[in-house]
Amino acid sequence: MLLWVFRAIFWVIVISLLFVNVSSTEISGAAGSVNFVAVLVSGLGMAIFVFLLDVLTPKRKLAALAGVFFGLLVGMLISIVLAAVVDMVSDSYKIELIPQTARAIKWVLGVCMCYLTISVVMRTKDDVRFVIPYVEFAKQTKGARPLVLDTSVIIDGRIVDLCRSKLFDAPLVVPRFVLNELQFIADSADKLKRQRGRRGLDILNEMQSDPKIDIEIDDTTIEDIEDAKGVDQKLMVFTRDRNGRLATTDYNLSKVAQVREVDVVNINDLASALKVIALPGEAMQVKVIKPGEEADQGIGYLDDGTMVVVEGGRNKIGRDLLISITSSLQTSAGKMIFGKFEGYAQDDSSESTPNGSGRRRSSFRRPTGNGARRRQ
Repeated sequence: MLLWVFRAIFWVIVISLLFVNVSSTEISGAAGSVNFVAVLVSGLGMAIFVFLLDVLTPKRKLAALAGVFFGLLVGMLISIVLAAVVDMVSDSYKIELIPQTARAIKWVLGVCMCYLTISVVMRTKDDVRFVIPYVEFAKQTKGARPLVLDTSVIIDGRIVDLCRSKLFDAPLVVPRFVLNELQFIADSADKLKRQRGRRGLDILNEMQSDPKIDIEIDDTTIEDIEDAKGVDQKLMVFTRDRNGRLATTDYNLSKVAQVREVDVVNINDLASALKVIALPGEAMQVKVIKPGEEADQGIGYLDDGTMVVVEGGRNKIGRDLLISITSSLQTSAGKMIFGKFEGYAQDDSSESTPNGSGRRRSSFRRPTGNGARRRQ
C-alpha cells in the first residue's frame, strides 16, 4: 500500500513538471519546434520506462525509512552525472535546445532516477551490504528491546507478576494476529479451550489496566507477516522486524525460533531456574476431568493450564478434590504437579464480609476405610 502511494506521488510530480515546463512561454511559443517535442517525449518516455521497470520487477521487501534517504541520495548523484550527459548529447548531435528545454529534461531525469533508486533500495535492502560494505538498513530500537508476547505466555499469566516485579524492564508488544487467536480460542466450542481463551483476554485486560506495565497492541500491517503461514511463523517475522525478543511457554516454538535465530524468552525455563512454586506437602484443590495413563490416576488442570496428576482420582471424574502435593516436575515443555487424594472439596458455608461479599470456606471428609466417599 505504501509503495503504491509513493508511485502515485511520483506521477503527480512528473505530470506537474511537464505541465509547468510545456506551458511556459519559451517552449509553448514554438509548439512545433524541437523543444516542445523534446520535453514531452523525453519526460513521458523516461517516466513510463522507470514506472514499468518498477512494477514488473518481482516484489521483495518493504524498506525502512533509511533506505528511502539512501536511495534519494544515490538518485541525486546519478542525476548530476546524467545532466552532463544531456548537454553532451545535445552538443554532439547539434540539437538546438533552449536552456528551458534542457532544464526541463534534467528535472524529469532527476525525478525518474531518484524514484528508480529508491524503489530498488526498498526492494533489495537486505542485499545492499553485499554491494556497498558496512551499509546495512537495520531498525534501531531506542532503549530496551521490546518483548513480543505469544498466546501461550498470555494465558499462562506469570508474565504479569514478572513485569510487576520489574524483572522485565522492557515494553510488551502484542501483535494483532495474537489477539485474534485469543478471541478465536475464547469462542471455541471446547470448554477447556474456551476457558483458556477467556483467561488470556482477562489477563491482557489486566495488563492494560496496570500503569506499571507498558504494553501495546500493534496493528502494523507488514507484507512479510501477511505472507507468512500460521501464527508461529508470523510471530518470528514480527519479532525480527521489531528487533525484539519472543516470550513464550511453547517448547516447540522456542526451539524453532532458536533455529531461525530469533531471541526467545521461555517462561518455563525461567521458572525452572527459579525453582518450582508448588512444594511437597502443600494442599491444593483441583477438579478431575479425565482418567490418567496409570491405574487409579485422575487428571486435572489449573487455571493456567498446568496438569495435575491425582493418585486415587480415576473414579472421581467431574468432582472437586482436595489433594496434597507429593512432587512436581518443571521442564521447558511445561509444569506437572503430582498429588494424592485427601478428600472432597465442599462449599458448605459462607460468611458475609463487612463489604457485603461472601467468603467461602472449603471442607472435606477423608475417605473411610472401606473406600466409600460421601460429602460433608
